[in-house]
Amino acid sequence: MCTFPELFRDMYLFGDINTSVYINPIPESRSQNELNRVINELETERIVAADKGNINRESNLAQKRVEAEQLRDEISAGYNKLFEASVVATLFAYNLDELEKDTKLLATEMSKSLVEIKSAWAIQEEAFQSNLPLMQNKIGKVHTFDRRSMATTFPFTTSEVGHSTGVPIGFNRQTGTPILFDNFHPSLTNYNMVIFAKSGAGKSVTMKTLISRSSVLMGIESLALDAEGEYSIVAESLGGINVVLSPNSKTIINLFDVETEKVKDEITGRERTVINIENKVEDVTQALLTMARGSTRSTEVNELTKQIIAESVAEEYAALGITSNPNSLYRESTNFDSSDRLYRQKKDMPTIGSWYKRIERKAQENKNSDYSFHYSYLLKVMKQYIREYDGQMAYFDGQSTFELLEGAPFINLDISQLEERFARPLAQQILLSWIWEKYVKKNSEDRKKASKKRVLVDEAWMLLPYPEAVDFLNTMARRARKRNVSLAIISQRFQDFYEKPEAQAVLTSSDTKLFLAQDKAEIEYLKEVFKLSEGEANFLVTCFKGEGLLKVGSESAIIQITPTQKEFEFVETNLNKLVEMRKKKQGV
Repeated sequence: MCTFPELFRDMYLFGDINTSVYINPIPESRSQNELNRVINELETERIVAADKGNINRESNLAQKRVEAEQLRDEISAGYNKLFEASVVATLFAYNLDELEKDTKLLATEMSKSLVEIKSAWAIQEEAFQSNLPLMQNKIGKVHTFDRRSMATTFPFTTSEVGHSTGVPIGFNRQTGTPILFDNFHPSLTNYNMVIFAKSGAGKSVTMKTLISRSSVLMGIESLALDAEGEYSIVAESLGGINVVLSPNSKTIINLFDVETEKVKDEITGRERTVINIENKVEDVTQALLTMARGSTRSTEVNELTKQIIAESVAEEYAALGITSNPNSLYRESTNFDSSDRLYRQKKDMPTIGSWYKRIERKAQENKNSDYSFHYSYLLKVMKQYIREYDGQMAYFDGQSTFELLEGAPFINLDISQLEERFARPLAQQILLSWIWEKYVKKNSEDRKKASKKRVLVDEAWMLLPYPEAVDFLNTMARRARKRNVSLAIISQRFQDFYEKPEAQAVLTSSDTKLFLAQDKAEIEYLKEVFKLSEGEANFLVTCFKGEGLLKVGSESAIIQITPTQKEFEFVETNLNKLVEMRKKKQGV
């Protein structure tokens, strides 16, 4: 019994293997003659079996004769046809033992479909040449198929991307079936995802749909680093938190904030609470380096500048007695509440202002001429970030006025009101570091205890001109899975990622990739990096809004993403459509 497309599927998809299928139609006249001969032979054998009293064999041969007559009549009427086919497969391995093992495994797998594998004994060279793309069948071993059974040999299979758990993200355009997607499915090597598309292709609508559905149906907590101010309405709709960071807002994010984290002891397997102060010093140093380079990405900043910054940052924590001991975050206190329970008060953290004061003191005490220029440079360029000097970018100077609340379904950090060229990318880097401390590190390394969290970075291409920002983004992409966190990157300029090799690590650390409509200028880069076929590339250039190519691990599918009418009330980003929707709602 031949079943489409299972007949040779296990062979086509069996590791490192090449397969060729040669098909030759048999003329109707020859088909008729051969079938008549077969029918006569079957009838003869049936009569012999009947004479011997072998009832089972007689019944089996009678059934075969009926089938042969039916096939002959179909061919005579033009409804069917016979074919001769040769199926040749070449299996590759690095050594003979591995080849023997794989050959036996292939034979076992194919036997499940009642297909017998024969070794090309004594004709290996002819068989190998027959399997080259030369269209020369040199072995001449054939099997006869009719039209229906011949069709089952074709490797036409549609990719069914999705998981048994998850939320409906869209429909498979090829099969019409819904695609269920679970960011945290065990089959994924990591939980990160990237979305690339040109402006207006539906990136934000797709991400809002995924965030809202996964929050309601799976309890996934999400945090968005919102560069365009598009996610505030989602925060309101899900009962989340919306925080606006701007030159005029009173919100302060202190990049020096440090938190404890729970790590698993490799020997005992138990959790313990620690402070990784060395990593925090490095993260703050990287952010301050980006600030010091400024929007011009000054070449005056070098290793000496970094050394001065790093030493001063470490001294800031040391001055407050903050070490790897979790208790060092708290003041020594014997205060009791009304229940006679001891409570501890957290220390104020260092700030950019206090760090700047330290740099001033060190500059005055400095006797080394090699360092003088770098102290002078830092004091000049960093003044714009200091609140005491009314710096125009002083919104990162001071104790944090906002805490990320555990259990909030959605938190939106809106930085859209900041200057786009430098202030916004800088805010992205600082907030990523702050999110790591306040949001990601709080998740336990024990999967049973950890919440499922997603961190979304919108318009990630803004970070790419700044090396320290890219480095932190890469680090976060690699370390997020350990904390049961999914990093989602959204960008419309893939070329920027392509041209910056150090940024491509983010792509390799993302098991899920979604490509919506692309510009012709970008598609060649996508083809090269993700090995897209010509058909996939042409589709991405011509597809409509909401359509795209979803790749999950090694599987891919053409997807159609269509939010429900109710969801469109808070996922729509087109201003004209938003106005129309408000008018309809108000009955205008």
